[in-house]
Amino acid sequence: MASHRLIQYLGKIYGLAVSEAVYDRLNVYYFVDGHSLNDKERLAIVTCEVLEDILGDKAPSEVEILDFLNGDQGREQIMRALHALNQLGIHSIPKFIIEGRTVVDGAARSETFVDIFREIEARGEVHGTAILNDVLEVDEETIQKGSHLPKLAI
Repeated sequence: MASHRLIQYLGKIYGLAVSEAVYDRLNVYYFVDGHSLNDKERLAIVTCEVLEDILGDKAPSEVEILDFLNGDQGREQIMRALHALNQLGIHSIPKFIIEGRTVVDGAARSETFVDIFREIEARGEVHGTAILNDVLEVDEETIQKGSHLPKLAI
């Protein structure tokens, strides 16, 4: 829960590009390196390494990140997001939610995605929007900025 709260918090404070970069690093930290996401001290260190690379001297300190991880900020939003995902029938990852309503399993064949995106392309517009931004209290400006930095050194 702490790592989920952290990603949500970083997205709101520094933007989705920063939170995505930390998320990417934490995936390697957990899935490849085999470390626990429950080790808050170590999680703070790894997070700060990424943040320092991106934000330089504007990055929060390890103490600030650890204080956040040891707190409860964002817990309610994450619980609401989990409830919303359960309502959509999502109980595992990866899943893709397209146009706020079409749920596609991450293991779906590429043709499934191509068909969906071709339909959107033919229509000439996207119907729907992000579905968790309200639940997670991420403002529309942050969503519109997107989640890609021009150059990341992770």
